[in-house]
Amino acid sequence: MSESRPPLPPFTAESAARKVRAAEDGWNGRNPEKVALAYTPDSRWRNRAEIFSGRPAIIEFLTRKWSREHEYRLIKELWAFHENRIAVRFAYEFQDESGAWFRAYGNENWEFDANGLMQARHASINDLPIQESERLFHWDRSAPRPADHPGLSDLGL
Repeated sequence: MSESRPPLPPFTAESAARKVRAAEDGWNGRNPEKVALAYTPDSRWRNRAEIFSGRPAIIEFLTRKWSREHEYRLIKELWAFHENRIAVRFAYEFQDESGAWFRAYGNENWEFDANGLMQARHASINDLPIQESERLFHWDRSAPRPADHPGLSDLGL
């Protein structure tokens, strides 16, 4: 039995937006094993300067990432879609081990298999140091972003 992760391609504006929100909610849960299930077993990633593939590598990467990025909160926004591909822009805020705050801005290009699992993820990301008073992402970190919390465009990002 093959794994499936609806919505499935080809995407519509509505299904692509649902896929993006599901990815945001998953990443905000910060559970590497659970997040990795949204990707094919041999998924290929480029994240900043790291290139790797496969669920074990995804789990290792996310475990390392979230052990360094405290108070992590992410917002993703659909940028474009076509057939089995989605382009996303995102921003997330985090605090490093020294207590400094950052907002990371980025773009992702996603490619999905017929079962809705991501088979390729290409991410370009830049970190901007911010003051704690400049934080914009405020919600309980043990829950997904509330439906009434502003998105990136609403926040002027």
